[in-house]
Amino acid sequence: MDSVLPKSLQDLIRELSKLPGVGPKSAERLSFYLMKQPQHERSSLSRSLEDLNKGIVFCNTCHNIAENDPCYICQNKARNQLIVCVVEEPWDVLAIESTHEFNGLYHVLHGAISPIDNINPEDLKIKELVQRIETSTPKFDEIIMATNPSLEGEATSMYIAKLLKSHDVSMTRIARGLPIGSDLEYADQMTISKALEGRGKI
Repeated sequence: MDSVLPKSLQDLIRELSKLPGVGPKSAERLSFYLMKQPQHERSSLSRSLEDLNKGIVFCNTCHNIAENDPCYICQNKARNQLIVCVVEEPWDVLAIESTHEFNGLYHVLHGAISPIDNINPEDLKIKELVQRIETSTPKFDEIIMATNPSLEGEATSMYIAKLLKSHDVSMTRIARGLPIGSDLEYADQMTISKALEGRGKI
């Protein structure tokens, strides 16, 4: 089938299919969609992709992606400087910020401990987190672990908690529970278990 397509279109389909969540069929649909768009639309997308690395740096404080170092959040003195939320990836920061419920700082690990994938603690920004906690002025009051509710996320959270056990800082974990609008009968055992653990007073 691919042989009947122009090479440039085959190349685009192959590259798009490398994206997470995009299979061959989706890549084909996206490619044909882009092909039908006006030249200026495709050129705009191409420029954005080419300029992606030019306008992005990593904040040396929290290790989030940003336009400047330090990033906007780390520079913002209106935020609570005594609380740090630890997340796995930059997109986790976006997810939490979208709630408008958290006004502290962040620390991005850039992954989770996963021996099966050859990702060890030294491959993540864990050492930098410990150094940040030890050198921060004023001292942090609370470290919120917001790693994903996966085996890797839980292992990473526990590893960091052990590292910080001797430090004078409160360690908390975001609650795990049932999503709004879901039915209890369709939830798995782990979700229900975590929902019970994270229950609060009413």
